[in-house]
Amino acid sequence: MIKNIFFDFDGVLAESVNVKTQAFRNLYLEFGDEVANKVVEHHLLNGGISRFEKIRTYHKDLLNTPLDEKGIMEWADKFSDLVLKGVIEAEEVLGSQIFLDNHSKDYNCWVITGTPTDEIKIILKARNWNSYFKEAYGSPEKKNHWTEYLIEKHNLKREETVFIGDASADYEAAQFSNLHFILRRTDENGEIFKDYVGHEMTNLTEFNKLLKSI
Repeated sequence: MIKNIFFDFDGVLAESVNVKTQAFRNLYLEFGDEVANKVVEHHLLNGGISRFEKIRTYHKDLLNTPLDEKGIMEWADKFSDLVLKGVIEAEEVLGSQIFLDNHSKDYNCWVITGTPTDEIKIILKARNWNSYFKEAYGSPEKKNHWTEYLIEKHNLKREETVFIGDASADYEAAQFSNLHFILRRTDENGEIFKDYVGHEMTNLTEFNKLLKSI
């Protein structure tokens, strides 16, 4: 029986993946369309990885101008300015609000995201979603850091815990911590998860029913 849920945020609770895709394009457009297109391609293939890691990669591999930690933070701040309002205002994934309203008290719920921890807290507060979750955690730590941290801190049983995500980083964190995984399948992640066999859904309208079946 599932008692604990780890939610990714973008693409699972809110339709905000495209907000971040456009922000990455705009962030690197000054270096030309070719660079911007390569950034977008990498971003879409590596959902769930923190912006800090991506910015480090783009500057090193695409621009041949490696950044120090201060430089990475400066570019991450520019990215944050581009996305925060858009993520706050993004539409919910169909069924997420109803699930949270009706069932969040039936489970122990956390958010584990690639978004920086301080930023996801702002987003949840602005969307009036704070009360649904025990806590929210994000980058710069990786997702498998937080799965293990929460399991240890709260003495969670792995067989009673599920990670719901739409990105390879979510699936890898679930595998790392030996958790159940539910894929939110979208047009954007079809190629990444073309060989995936397991629990999945296209939205959250039947999420509680699926949880009961695990």
